[in-house]
Amino acid sequence: MSADASQALCHDPEGGIDRLVEIMARLRHPETGCPWDLEQDFATIAPYTIEEAYEVADAIERGAWDELKGELGDLLFQAVYHARMADEAGHFAFADVVRAISDKMIARHPHVFGDESRDKSAEDQTRDWERIKAAERGPRATLGGVAIGLPALTRAVKLQNRAARVGFDWPSTGEVIDKIAEEARELNEARGSLTEAEVFEEFGDLLFVVANLARHLRIDPEAALRGANAKFTRRFAAIEAALAARGKRPEDSDLAEMDALWNAAKAAEKAGKIPK
Repeated sequence: MSADASQALCHDPEGGIDRLVEIMARLRHPETGCPWDLEQDFATIAPYTIEEAYEVADAIERGAWDELKGELGDLLFQAVYHARMADEAGHFAFADVVRAISDKMIARHPHVFGDESRDKSAEDQTRDWERIKAAERGPRATLGGVAIGLPALTRAVKLQNRAARVGFDWPSTGEVIDKIAEEARELNEARGSLTEAEVFEEFGDLLFVVANLARHLRIDPEAALRGANAKFTRRFAAIEAALAARGKRPEDSDLAEMDALWNAAKAAEKAGKIPK
């Protein structure tokens, strides 16, 4: 593409995805690009990719639909960024990324794009998706291919799902809850005699079983914890507001007073007086 054509496309508001791809190419141009962008590689950009994905999830969680448009754009830009670096290294181009995901969606939805019946539930489709995915992977270890870079709770659930598919799973939720109680009791009773490394390991075991409970309850543990974080933030803000009305700050208070204010905020929230 000529310099004039590139300039025109970059400034064309109707240029679509081609415009974004060209903007990325200009940013990485070895002679006229941005010095910061030119210094980046896959490893340095990956944290931004993860951060942008979480910002998308945050906008959805808050129902911030105007923000979501921008956050989705930021996430799309990350895909374009990685594809550009791959193109420069001779691995693949953005068009190959688009082709690969399109082919995958066609292959994994034969009930939509093929001749299979659509008479199945979302749960049926989840099982079929995993069956097709396993066939695509070919023979490999049961737990192979679960990305190490996933959030730990999410990865725990994926590992447990893989193991469950070959029969390695507790048969009921009650047994998982019993195991949580057992792990918590053992950690509490033994923590005085355990080394710091052993306490660390035992606590990890406890979290792993809690993730298993989320899986049995069909709950996304990351989403549940985000909700708990948001609830804690709301209620602690209510504590600070109540203390401020008394001319105090949290450091001027004590646990008994703040606990009472927490309970008041909890009751007000349940009564609908404080928005969730």
